[in-house]
Amino acid sequence: MLKNWTNIFIYHIKNNKFFTALNVLGLGIGIAGLIFATLYWNEEHSYDQWNPGKDKIYAVLNDLGGGNVWAVNSPITAPLLKSTTSGLQEYCYFNSYYAKETMQYNGKIELVDNTFSAQSNFFSFFPFEFTRGNGKSALHDRNSIAFSEEAASRIFKNENPMGKQIKYADKIFVVRGVYRLSEKSSVMPSAVTTIIEDELEKKKDNWGFNFGLILKLKQQKDTTAIIKKLDQIFVENNYKKQAKEEGLTYDAFVKMYGEPVKAKLLPFLNARLFQGNYPFPEGNGNLPFLRILMGLSILILLLSIVNYINLATANAVKRAKEVGVRKIVGATKPQIIAQFVFETTLITLFSLLLALVIVELSLPFYNSLLNKNLILEGSQFYLQLIFIFIIVILVSGVLPAIYVSNFEPLKVLKGNFSRSKNGIWLRNGMLVLQFAIATFFIIGSFIVYQQVNYMTEKDLGFKGAQVMDISFKPKKDKKQFERYKTIRQELLKIKGVQGVSAGVFSIGTNANSWSGMHYKDNKEVITQQMAIDYGMLNVLGIPLVKGRYLSEKFASDTLSNVLLNETAAKTLMEKDPLNKEIVWSGRKLKVVGIVKDFNYFGLENKIAPMIFMHITAFDWLQKDLRNVSVKIAPQEMPKTIAALDKFWRTKVDAEYPFEYDFVDKNFARTYKQYQNQSQLFSLLNGIVILIAVFGLFALASFSMERRLREIAIRKTLGAETNILLKELSKQYVLFCLIGFAIGIIPAFLLLQKWLEDFAFRIDIPVLPFFVALIALMFLTLTIVLAKAYQVTKIDVLKYLKYE
Repeated sequence: MLKNWTNIFIYHIKNNKFFTALNVLGLGIGIAGLIFATLYWNEEHSYDQWNPGKDKIYAVLNDLGGGNVWAVNSPITAPLLKSTTSGLQEYCYFNSYYAKETMQYNGKIELVDNTFSAQSNFFSFFPFEFTRGNGKSALHDRNSIAFSEEAASRIFKNENPMGKQIKYADKIFVVRGVYRLSEKSSVMPSAVTTIIEDELEKKKDNWGFNFGLILKLKQQKDTTAIIKKLDQIFVENNYKKQAKEEGLTYDAFVKMYGEPVKAKLLPFLNARLFQGNYPFPEGNGNLPFLRILMGLSILILLLSIVNYINLATANAVKRAKEVGVRKIVGATKPQIIAQFVFETTLITLFSLLLALVIVELSLPFYNSLLNKNLILEGSQFYLQLIFIFIIVILVSGVLPAIYVSNFEPLKVLKGNFSRSKNGIWLRNGMLVLQFAIATFFIIGSFIVYQQVNYMTEKDLGFKGAQVMDISFKPKKDKKQFERYKTIRQELLKIKGVQGVSAGVFSIGTNANSWSGMHYKDNKEVITQQMAIDYGMLNVLGIPLVKGRYLSEKFASDTLSNVLLNETAAKTLMEKDPLNKEIVWSGRKLKVVGIVKDFNYFGLENKIAPMIFMHITAFDWLQKDLRNVSVKIAPQEMPKTIAALDKFWRTKVDAEYPFEYDFVDKNFARTYKQYQNQSQLFSLLNGIVILIAVFGLFALASFSMERRLREIAIRKTLGAETNILLKELSKQYVLFCLIGFAIGIIPAFLLLQKWLEDFAFRIDIPVLPFFVALIALMFLTLTIVLAKAYQVTKIDVLKYLKYE
């Protein structure tokens, strides 16, 4: 039986090479799209799955109200929590970022990315496999360091690194362990130290939020009690204490400074796809985009299946007599269904193999768009691949098989099947669905492109095209700001340098710090602190709205005078905020100027209230000076940069490489992912149109070939070619219009939802809808009229000689 079915299948392939190729290609592209999305989905959901303690580990977040949720904590809370609750097994503080630092061994300097600092029990939370040493002893003192296999190999070559001494951060560390990073994790460091212990010791009585914190609970059910206890600690040990020091009741203090911080626990398993401030240095995944990509991939596969069903049911006309004969000689309905499902299985198998080839060849391009390193390994998703294979067979094979099995032998053998209306409604309905999906993709790609284009062209409020943001590493026993002042004088002597300044921030990065600002009886406003040197705002081209900039002419500018941006000034609710006194970080400060708002983070974020003070206004600000801004002339920029490079390597830091970026390019990275999404959406749009064209061409071909006898009679009776073209194409124009009308509704609603994620966004214009309609009409008429014109040139005698 299988041999007979295979022979029939081969026979029909030979007689329908073109349409078989369209089927295989269409399904192959659809399956390939879903495989791409599945690889991405699997990778994002694989983070921390290997960790044996994943169900009991939680990251501590702090909700400051007004949508501000911080992923950093005070060094006070965890020790108090440990001593007052029984539900906590252990805790670990860590720096929620990687450092990029140089390490020296045997006189050689190696730059190591992803250097990480955490408390000594870090490896009990992240029990990586150790190839040398073990997790318990790897960080047993503050002079210990552990390396990943890759970093150890790069630094020590073929030597055994255990017990070797290495210089890092002006200290000598001893290598106590080497671990393997084989699985995806929220923290994947190249090196781990306990330098953070010194910082925790210095700030042990400080309520400032500076450190990441993870907890390991004894039982999952203890989360409610832990959150309650964290809130209680903050109120009792911080808020009430401050209220007492200021001579206020607790209620009066809350009225003045706002509600106390509320703790939240982020489950470790959900951490990677958490949307918001993220506590771990590997960064969070883009869950909305992941869902969109998966949804669009399923939609494209559905379109491919619809295309296949359309072709299969249309092609059934040619096989009607075959089915009629088989039924007369005794074939049952289940046997006929099984035969056609068998043929669909073979087509799907060919399509799956083609899809795997497409994925393998296209994966580098796909990785570049998503900034990923996905690989095609069947062992990782073979069950999903089998599931996709079975679903495609069931959906695309069973429906046409049932349709074919319902043919009535007497009707089809009499030759009048072609005039039957059976199945036409199904094919037409699916053609309308294809048009609707194509409409959605055309409109979607157009609007996504317009939003990304708006982001790239928007005035950001600063001019960073000629401003270099240079990494400025601190030196042991040297005051950072004093070093900077000396370097600034030398930099200004270099030809092409137009200005030099510094700030304790870096536009376009996540480097930021926040604190509460208070004015009179207004509620406390969480404000982004922007410590700057004189001239910094001029270097960045940030204009002044009123008042003046900070200046060396006024001694008080280094102590008590500050600037606000427009957003922060509005929170004072004063018509003229100049010379008004505010309270910030426990000190009274005077506002001497208002600067224009500018975008610091990506355009999906609103512009935050900002306060600008001189770097020397607070002692603790100076140690965070990590960037120097240099404005250079546009003429002979390569020469100027080369001179800066030489000066930096010889006079500033011979150990650390000269690292810089232009401020505008730094900021451009904040919307790079959206540019990639736009390119990916455009690619998917092209695929959808291609599949829709396949289906439309094949369906029009089958439909018109069934009407050849009708066309011959019309021509004999004197019908003109233009009349025939109109008659043959009008139904497809109608289907196109119906599909367009259906497609614009989900397109508008879903894209409106997508745009809500942006603080700065376009309004959905009417133009994309007209573009979609014109594009669909053009494709429809081009394909249908081309085929219609071809069939109007038939030989009339060939189709009427037996009538």
